Amino acid sequence: MALLEITDFTFTYPDNTERTLDGVRLAVRQGEFVVLCGPSGCGKTTLLRSLKSELAPVGRREGELRFMGKPFHEHDPYALARHIGIVQQDPDNQIVMEQVIGELAFGLENIGVPTEAMRRRIAEMVHFFGMEDWLYRSTSVLSGGQKQLVTLASVLLLQPRLLLLDEPTAQLDPVAAKEFLQLLRRLNEEFGLTVIMTEHRLEELLPMADRVVVLGSEGRIRYDGTPRGLAGKLADGEMGEYFDYMPSLVKLAVSLEDQGRMPSGPGDAPLLQQRLPLSVKEGRAWLDRCLPAVHDREADAPRKNVRQPWSGGANDGAAAAVKPLLECQGVHFRYDKSSPLIVKQLDFAVCTGDFTAIVGGNGAGKSTLLQLLAGLLRPQLGTVKLAGKRMEAVKEQELRERIGYLAQNPLAYFLHDTVGEELQRALRRSRHPDALQRMQALIERFGLQPLLAKHPHDISGGERQRAALACVLLAGPEVLLLDEPTKGLDPVMKQSWGSLLEELHRDGLTIVLVTHDIEFAAQYAKRCAMLFDGAMTALGPPSSFFSENYFYTTTINRIVRDRFPEALTYKDVLDQWPIPVSLSP
Repeated sequence: MALLEITDFTFTYPDNTERTLDGVRLAVRQGEFVVLCGPSGCGKTTLLRSLKSELAPVGRREGELRFMGKPFHEHDPYALARHIGIVQQDPDNQIVMEQVIGELAFGLENIGVPTEAMRRRIAEMVHFFGMEDWLYRSTSVLSGGQKQLVTLASVLLLQPRLLLLDEPTAQLDPVAAKEFLQLLRRLNEEFGLTVIMTEHRLEELLPMADRVVVLGSEGRIRYDGTPRGLAGKLADGEMGEYFDYMPSLVKLAVSLEDQGRMPSGPGDAPLLQQRLPLSVKEGRAWLDRCLPAVHDREADAPRKNVRQPWSGGANDGAAAAVKPLLECQGVHFRYDKSSPLIVKQLDFAVCTGDFTAIVGGNGAGKSTLLQLLAGLLRPQLGTVKLAGKRMEAVKEQELRERIGYLAQNPLAYFLHDTVGEELQRALRRSRHPDALQRMQALIERFGLQPLLAKHPHDISGGERQRAALACVLLAGPEVLLLDEPTKGLDPVMKQSWGSLLEELHRDGLTIVLVTHDIEFAAQYAKRCAMLFDGAMTALGPPSSFFSENYFYTTTINRIVRDRFPEALTYKDVLDQWPIPVSLSP
């Protein structure tokens, strides 16, 4: 008997004629690790929230949800709340207490667990998660990764049978994301916890999943099976629209076979049909078999730079004479006198024409740096300059016109009921001489016409990002500062967003973004920087910056760096892949 059964489940939001979910049928057995993926707006979050009665969305529903053999409505609400736990994308929306210890105890107190049992459960969980050193810290000062662990621990303290996770790594740096996923794997394998998780970044997740369920944009299940089976369908030419959702290694192997460049031995089926590699370990073995001679022949050959060469910047000695557009000199910043320095002795410059990605751990100060560059925060020590002028001497109107800033949450930019009204508000604020023509051009360029009459809360995350960016660009800024612009975007939207930024950069816009998305930074940025311990600790072009890192690099680079040291994406490897040779016996 399945632990969870979903039968012909259909859901429609109020005042909406289109179904968000349409006839979903799914059975999940005890102990399975299920990854739920699909394009933004396909209903993944709606489905997860429908399985958590306290968070179930309001709307018209049909079909049946059964848990442990009984319909949801026949379960005791308190028992169901204990047995089904959920970790949401943004931990700040789930944490309610001021201290970590209080947050851990909150759920247990609400279901009436005796004090002695509560202390025993918390002690065990704290040891398991390694939280001893920050048990009495304020939850507001925790990093994003720590907050996500507190949220997960507080849910697990209720000893659920089923754990639901809605893009839990979206706000985590690469190291924290890996640790979080490995922890989930331990819980699944060692304790038999059933997991259903939605996620867009599948590089690390697919190798550990038992099943993948793909929801289509129409709200129906398009695929339900093993990760390798999904990759096989792509290799066979099926479900091509989901090519971008697959790990880079699968995209490389499928592309090689499509181009007739996959080697095979006498009497052998193409390697792709034998076993598609999903993990780094499998990928290295696959590469050893595909290119056994390349390593011997080219191991000592000089590196070939496959990436676009770095044009330099104010932080490069060869370009020291270039006058920076934005500059930090000896900057120190803390949010209050009792808190530690977030930024200290920071020197950093952005020149006209730069396209820079800033990476670093959760809590490293990346968002703070971006707000300092935007003039939204003022340092306690040091100076921030715009075109050589101290930021405090620049008038607010000039700041708005010359610097465009897009925060992590685009909803912060919307005050009106429709996207069209919001653009009109931005138009009235703009002093650009061709503001009206500019607005019309942005609407067409960003594909906003179908969204003008819609409420900002009723459109997808990618659509909100485009609409908010259009409002920011109406002022005609010289530099665009972006804080986690790809958070919550599916792979197709992410590529569209990256292409849009490339187009804006070609038009002369200087771009600085902070991100945890290493693949995105490697593909689109021209310069990368790492913020650590309050200062810049590394800076350079993507090809050398990422190829010299162990954690802060792409999955493809981990696999191929012995042969193609500066290759960061599967397309880089395709560019260097040799003429096919026969496989060794």
